[in-house]
Amino acid sequence: MLLPHQPLQDAAVVPSPRVPARDESGPWHSEAVCRRDEAGLFFAPSKEPTAARLAREEAAKRVCARCPVMVECREHALLQPEPYGVWGGLTAAERRVVLTRRRRREAELQRAGRVPAAG
Repeated sequence: MLLPHQPLQDAAVVPSPRVPARDESGPWHSEAVCRRDEAGLFFAPSKEPTAARLAREEAAKRVCARCPVMVECREHALLQPEPYGVWGGLTAAERRVVLTRRRRREAELQRAGRVPAAG
């Protein structure tokens, strides 16, 4: 399982963007810890100073770290893709890095003939 405090290179080597379906009834987000926290913690107010943004994002990541559906949330944000906020312990910028690395890895595998081209 990936944790929000792991380096991004570890998060980028997830072999597949698909997450197995949960056995529990109901959508994954019904179990999200953030449903009980203030939404403002996960999304930036306009013109937020850098120091305040970094502190808020770290606080949001701490909430994510104790969430039972963190991986599902992260994959949702990567597959949509969600352009704003902290989702699954990653900021929007961190998610862009993960997506870029996944695309690069998939392209390398396709060039090597290990993965059939999509379509």
